[in-house]
Amino acid sequence: MKAVHFGAGNIGRGFIGLLLSQAGYEVCFVDVNEAFVSQLQERKEYPVTLASEGQETVIVKNVTALSSVTHAEEVAASIAEADLVTTAVGVTILKHIAGVVADGIRKRVAVSTAPLHVIACENAIGGSAQLKELVYAKLDGESRSKADASVAFPNAAVDRIVPLQQHEDILKVVVEPFYEWVIDSSQMIPGYVPVAGVHYVDNLEPYIERKLFTVNTGHCSAAYLGYLRGYETIQQAMADEALTAQVREVLEETGAVLIQKHGFDKTQHSKYIGKILERFRNPALTDEVSRVGRSPLRKLSPNDRLVSPALQAYNRGLGYTALTRSMAGALLFDVKDDPEAVELQAAIAELGAEAAVTKYTGIAADHAVHQSIMSEYAKLK
Repeated sequence: MKAVHFGAGNIGRGFIGLLLSQAGYEVCFVDVNEAFVSQLQERKEYPVTLASEGQETVIVKNVTALSSVTHAEEVAASIAEADLVTTAVGVTILKHIAGVVADGIRKRVAVSTAPLHVIACENAIGGSAQLKELVYAKLDGESRSKADASVAFPNAAVDRIVPLQQHEDILKVVVEPFYEWVIDSSQMIPGYVPVAGVHYVDNLEPYIERKLFTVNTGHCSAAYLGYLRGYETIQQAMADEALTAQVREVLEETGAVLIQKHGFDKTQHSKYIGKILERFRNPALTDEVSRVGRSPLRKLSPNDRLVSPALQAYNRGLGYTALTRSMAGALLFDVKDDPEAVELQAAIAELGAEAAVTKYTGIAADHAVHQSIMSEYAKLK
């Protein structure tokens, strides 16, 4: 079995590529980083170390790579022959790979009706659906019609903490032991071959919202609140009991939404929150606040990890003050090498915080959630 995976970064190598290799796939990574590409081509393996007490290392084998810059035709040819295409590039990068994915699908459907699944493993709701829209925009009508019959873009939820890191071996990656990869089986082509280690469900929304509104919401909350206290790492921030209590408050608010909306068991969800907080504290990981908090504009967007659960809480008559405190923290995330943070600070300076909040969150100034953000912003500032 052959898989083409876009993104040879830490998540790609330490999570998706690892799982696919262990499930018996030959994995071809596609990336713009020529150093990664040449090393993967030459060595055809790389090490993954678990951030646990034993520091176990797994050697991932049967891998190679292609450059999306200099090997575009070969990438398209690989997609035409693949059993599976996956991505871990960041949702904002999907538009940049859509063209070559479309080229591969066009080549494939012209000569074959063999099923192909294209799965975006991104921190976004409906990542694969977004990729499909971008890809289909680049296909002609005949290719789209053929793709409808044999190519599926099932949405997925992925969860594994992989911090920024540097090693003498550029292919080495350290990951936390925990992982979860959930795929919407209702969007798969009948007769699909399950990937070992992947959880398939008929309705993905509860799982993707549970992950996004717990792991991602909690992680960025720890980052923004930790940044304001001068902490450099998430582990330092989570050693602060008062800060951890504030992060738990956030997750209790999102949890109330998830329990009411999706029917999660309250006791089980409370245990899930506790597990997530323990993962943030993992002493074997060193995760920088600047990495976890980066791209505040995306994190403050209407359908993402802060605004969406806050508005859902408001609409359900539930609490949202801890969430708006995290949003206020994002407004004060002034990291000079983060383009989105720089843009946000410039917008606040030019428009004022109130107008900037409306611009990026989509929440009107007279809305109760907006007013709560401004109230928390005044306290934090």
